[in-house]
Amino acid sequence: MKITDIKLGKISVPLRVPFKTALRSVNSVEDVIVEIHTDTGEIGYGEAPPTGAVTGETTSSIIGAFKDHITKTMIGRDIDDFEDNMKALNSSIVKNTSAKAACDMALWDLYGQLYKIPVYKLLGGSRKKIVTDITISVNPPEEMARDAINAIKRGYDTLKVKVGIDPSLDVKRLQAIRDVVGKDVKIRIDANQAWKPKEAVRLLNQMQENNLDIELVEQPVAAHDYEGLKYVTDHSYVPVLADEAVFSAEDAMTILQMKAADLINIKLMKCGGIYNALKITSMAELCGVECMIGCMLEAKISVNAAVHLACGKGVITRVDLDGPVLCSEDPINGGAVFNEKEITVSDAYGLGISGIDGIKYLD
Repeated sequence: MKITDIKLGKISVPLRVPFKTALRSVNSVEDVIVEIHTDTGEIGYGEAPPTGAVTGETTSSIIGAFKDHITKTMIGRDIDDFEDNMKALNSSIVKNTSAKAACDMALWDLYGQLYKIPVYKLLGGSRKKIVTDITISVNPPEEMARDAINAIKRGYDTLKVKVGIDPSLDVKRLQAIRDVVGKDVKIRIDANQAWKPKEAVRLLNQMQENNLDIELVEQPVAAHDYEGLKYVTDHSYVPVLADEAVFSAEDAMTILQMKAADLINIKLMKCGGIYNALKITSMAELCGVECMIGCMLEAKISVNAAVHLACGKGVITRVDLDGPVLCSEDPINGGAVFNEKEITVSDAYGLGISGIDGIKYLD
């Protein structure tokens, strides 16, 4: 099975409601789709979101990474030469992790198809079902409380609450949510790098003293402020999850060695795909540190790849893969089944994607 062509396209999927964080506000998913075609007729699918505020990548840069570097590197290669293919992909261009992730997942898709096995079983086959949280965007307290109630009515029992736009309001936002959802719902928060270390400790400890019962805080300080992250981890009542601080296996190693966070968040778009994510899971497991699997604002192709990773590896104990359920429609055929909070991986070969409705191919 040899690679004969790589086709690029775009999809646009409207969101149910605007997605707001401390970094950005978004109304629709606008992603680049990658199809790797082979001489045997099989197609591998990948996806990359242009998340400039986090990865630095735009639609144009993702397309350029493929046209100028990745496609030239991969055409003609044999899918069975998997390790060499991954090394070639990762050395084809510096950074550009989302573009690499899109190619990586398409290669895993084809490798599974080649050997007639679902990718999650290639990765360990830990389980077939996982449960995700759902994101509550940052808004006025009363609006966030209404969104939380709606999420509970849809069956969710874990909320990921965005904070950080106005730290003086964050405690009020969370108090409003806790008041309406009760004590049995888990609340985890994501500051998206919005706080200074001492400010983070003050706010987090205030939240716990107010009996808000926060499960964890995601990336409270600037991405590569490792010392600041460690300060929060050492002084906060709330467990700390490193997110934007972990773009690579090397980043993960630094954080694990420093004990700068209690947990590690893996996102395929930050680390460059499943191949690199496996290095992070191995190190975390050796250090006795649990992982969360997360996503950017993505449609189902790339989130489906993350589902396979989560179902393959038991060290991934928390799931934040709500991208597809935040969308108002699903143009992706096949793949995992997203039934609100419950996600069931497909047993189809590879990643199980069979096609995409409404894709606009690029020349």
